[in-house]
Amino acid sequence: MTSGGHDSAAPSRDAGIDAAAPDSGWVLTWSDEFNAPNGSAPDPTKWTYTSINGTTSGPGWGVEDDTPSAVKIENGNLVFTATQADGGTVSSGAIDSLGKFEQTYGRFEARIKVATGAGAWSAFWMLGDNGTGWPTCGEIDVVEVVQSSPKVAYGTLHSGNTSNAGQNTSTGASYTDPSGNMSDDYHLYAVEWAADSIKFYVDNNLYATQTNQNLTAGELWAFDHPFYVIVNLEVGGSWAGPPNASSFPMTMLVDYVRVYKAAM
Repeated sequence: MTSGGHDSAAPSRDAGIDAAAPDSGWVLTWSDEFNAPNGSAPDPTKWTYTSINGTTSGPGWGVEDDTPSAVKIENGNLVFTATQADGGTVSSGAIDSLGKFEQTYGRFEARIKVATGAGAWSAFWMLGDNGTGWPTCGEIDVVEVVQSSPKVAYGTLHSGNTSNAGQNTSTGASYTDPSGNMSDDYHLYAVEWAADSIKFYVDNNLYATQTNQNLTAGELWAFDHPFYVIVNLEVGGSWAGPPNASSFPMTMLVDYVRVYKAAM
């Protein structure tokens, strides 16, 4: 197998919450450092367990059952563990901050060691909360890494279309690891979101800037209202590809999630 269980969780390398991002133009507004005792659940004042259902081999999303035991704190990381039962059922986990934290504009970042193994699909993303359904609410995928393209981190915007608000339309870009697979080490994934642009970063390397002028033809700019944060580990689906017996257990490690606003 290509990924270990909880024992693979390396100690967190952050010393604590920074008062501001390295660039003094940002002020910290919300964070989770995942420094609770080993075995703890995610902080319930910040996160709720959620679920995105799919299949390991069919189209669209992969499997990610609502399995709270799959999301635990170990050695200063939040560890997502995907497993497969003897009968073939795959379980993993997801958390979101809906109803507990939302913000319009700012810098959203997470330091993550993405999962490896056939079918792995690691994601840190955001959804709009403006009283409309998806995709009209808007979606900002800060990062997605799928094992079918292990060297690549994808950053994507989703929203509706001018001809059909309910039609998913997306604009994306990607960053390729120059030295190996994205899962080989931790990386810092971030967006800097302003009223007229969203910039995508890996390890503070800017690789894409999206504006309402360069979206896919017809895509609506749905990025002017509060968004909440989601972190999850999917398995399978048409993009990541199906898992196999050697895929499990697979783990994704999250050192921290931090959100900033622009300094006044």
